[in-house]
Amino acid sequence: MSDEHPRRVEFDDRTLIVRAEITVSADLSAIDVAVRQVLGIAGEMGCAKGREFEIETAVREALANAIVHGCGEDPSKTATVSIGCDESRGMVIVVRDPGEGFDPTKLPSPVVGEHLYSEHGRGIYLINQLMDEVRVRHAGGTEIWMRKS
Repeated sequence: MSDEHPRRVEFDDRTLIVRAEITVSADLSAIDVAVRQVLGIAGEMGCAKGREFEIETAVREALANAIVHGCGEDPSKTATVSIGCDESRGMVIVVRDPGEGFDPTKLPSPVVGEHLYSEHGRGIYLINQLMDEVRVRHAGGTEIWMRKS
């Protein structure tokens, strides 16, 4: 993700085909159910057709980060997944958590040097590779916005 020249695609709430929000408990075992819900909603409206793998992997990685880092795996905390679909612009998925956030530009590349052998630290990299646009915002917690055309 580059903050220098991000591609901005604004979604008009009035034209979204699907608007849904899923609350996920800060438990890694909740990820599978949430991912199935996201794919089910997107599939019903045709938003994910041919892009199921990319969306599934990105949502799975974003939720894992939200639960582990944003919620600290504290069962009293939750993360949310918001989904919107616009036929002409694609699908937007926002994962929110109550965490302090991170600076994506400070994350080491998992494909260079000693990080190549690390057992973690690939989630944001994968999300950026799979989605068409990724933004991280800090607004009373952390939000990762992902768009897939």
